[in-house]
Amino acid sequence: MREDCPTNDGRVARVVVQGTSGSGKSTLAAALARALGVECLELDGLYQQPNWTPLDVDEFRSRVASFVEQPHWVVDGNYSQVRDIIWPLATTIVMIDLPRRVVMTRVIKRTFLRIVKREPLWNGNRESWRNAFSRDPMRNIILWSWHSHAKYHGAVPREARESVGADRVVVLSSASEVRGFLRKAVGG
Repeated sequence: MREDCPTNDGRVARVVVQGTSGSGKSTLAAALARALGVECLELDGLYQQPNWTPLDVDEFRSRVASFVEQPHWVVDGNYSQVRDIIWPLATTIVMIDLPRRVVMTRVIKRTFLRIVKREPLWNGNRESWRNAFSRDPMRNIILWSWHSHAKYHGAVPREARESVGADRVVVLSSASEVRGFLRKAVGG
């Protein structure tokens, strides 16, 4: 983690947290929003409507644009359909880039626990055995995480730096860096 990462001096007024599934982006985003006393928008919860039906892209963009009109916020998620809306407004873009073995351990454990516990996700959706064993990465979150890991290691951070400048992008490569970023961002 860079030593000059944004802190609570106002530069974390609008934060985007990104990373592959299982990287801990939702956990960090929720903790950051709680600590800063701001609202958090989980893009999966907005986009994934009941029965895993995607929200119409124009409606999705409209709702995201409405949310980021606030002066302070945290957005959790990776949807390229809204990067042009949120990245320019973000004071900080956090990329969680943990080692693949860590991410895969987390996503496998989380997926199977959610299935066994029948844990409801967004809008009543649940992960299923059928999806967990599907060979389609669009249905199987474990395969999705495996295939998208490299993108959130190289391409996405590079695109963010090119879009908004390196000074607004923070890449966190370990769990201790994630904890350190949270402490520093909230003045701890």
